[in-house]
Order: sequence, then C-alpha cells, then structure tokens
Amino acid sequence: MIETAPSHAVVHELFDNASLAWGLTACGLAQLSKLFIELIRFRRWRPAVLVETGGMPSSHSALVTGTAAGLGWTMGFDHPLFALAATVAFIVMYDASGIRRAAGFTAERVNALPDELWTETLEKPLKESLGHSRMQVLVGSLIGPTIALPGLVFLGSPLHLLGVIGAGLG
Repeated sequence: MIETAPSHAVVHELFDNASLAWGLTACGLAQLSKLFIELIRFRRWRPAVLVETGGMPSSHSALVTGTAAGLGWTMGFDHPLFALAATVAFIVMYDASGIRRAAGFTAERVNALPDELWTETLEKPLKESLGHSRMQVLVGSLIGPTIALPGLVFLGSPLHLLGVIGAGLG
C-alpha cells in the first residue's frame, strides 16, 4: 500500500524543489521578456503577450530546458530522470517549432478564406500564433539553463531562500 504524505509535507516539498522553481522562473522571465520585446520592436505596450503562446522567446522551451538542467545538476547528468527530462524537452521544442507552428500557419490560411465558404460563421477567428520559429525555440532553450543553473547554485530552493531572508531579517 502506498502511504500518502500529509498535505503540509507536500507543500514543503514543492517549495523545496529548486529544479521546478527555477524552471518556472525561467519560463516566467521568458514570458515577461515578450512584453519588453513587443515594446521595443513594435513600440506598443501590450500586456496580452503575457498570456499568449508563440513569439520570441519560447517560454515553454525555457521551462523544459531550465527544469532539465536543474535535474541534471542536482541528480547528475547521467541520472535516468535527467534523460527523461531532456527527452521531454526535445519533444516540447520539436512540437513548438514543427507541429504547433504548422497548425498556426493552417489557422492563418483558414482565417483568410471568405466567410461565404462556411455554413456557420465562426464566432472568432482561429488562433494563429501557436508555435515558434527555430530561433525562438533556441533562444528560449538557452534562457532556461541560463536562469535555472545560477539560481539553483547560488540561491537554492524557494524554501531555502525564504530561510536565508528570514535569518537576515530576524
């Protein structure tokens, strides 16, 4: 029979998971950078990019490579879990630059068709910005380890960081 951990132990373990925390941080920073790229490139403030898929850089790539790098660092790059994380990262990045990108191009063409071709009018056009170019995936995949590894090495998990801050304040 599998024993379950008390709920407070699960929360403790989540906040002590540095690989996950820094992978998510890399993802968040990649997504946040889209806001500033939009501002610099198109000279417009468009906070909607924070919740959109696609664009430069790929936050999904940052998430999976940052988390995989964290697992490799903490468990060893020869560990089977790192192999699994790296495999999932490659699949996510391949999907983003291949299948999801192709689906976006297809949506763009469908949206360009005249409304008279449809028996029912679509409520809203299909989402076109789904995938990423290879460059967007590459940049996202570099952001992941660039954020996650120094965070992991120098700051540790969120729980550890809170302990350090608490000790400094108290």
